[in-house]
Amino acid sequence: MSLKVAVLACVAVVALCDKAPVHDPLPPVYTPRPAYHAPAPYHAPEPVYHAHAHYEPEYPDVPPKYNYNYGVADGYSGANFGHSESRDGYKTEGSYTVDLPDGRKQIVTYVDNGDGLVAEVTYEGEAQYPEYKPTYKPAPPAYAHPTPTYA
Repeated sequence: MSLKVAVLACVAVVALCDKAPVHDPLPPVYTPRPAYHAPAPYHAPEPVYHAHAHYEPEYPDVPPKYNYNYGVADGYSGANFGHSESRDGYKTEGSYTVDLPDGRKQIVTYVDNGDGLVAEVTYEGEAQYPEYKPTYKPAPPAYAHPTPTYA
């Protein structure tokens, strides 16, 4: 019996759903919206550069001429170095010195006559290296430590 009721209900649903859907009609007068026009893009004005037609750097008419030197001797850090140089036109000559950690002094003397640098490196003194003394002490054996006591 319940099967007959279920089949009858399905047939009724199919019969009622067989109709075409009903929609509201369109409005009596359809007026489209006016077309949208985006504003023109903003273009910044181009910068104006007033460069010279031809740039030529100015060089002095007098050839370079100078002398300088400096030195550092710091007793606290042990830094001891210096430099001196002189130039007259294309001729440049100078030297610098530095105390090296091994006790020697390095001296570099150079000259340039406009055709390339020529350097001479010399050393004064003998290299001294301190005697190596290890400071490593082995740890005592584990049984030598006192055992902690807990109260």
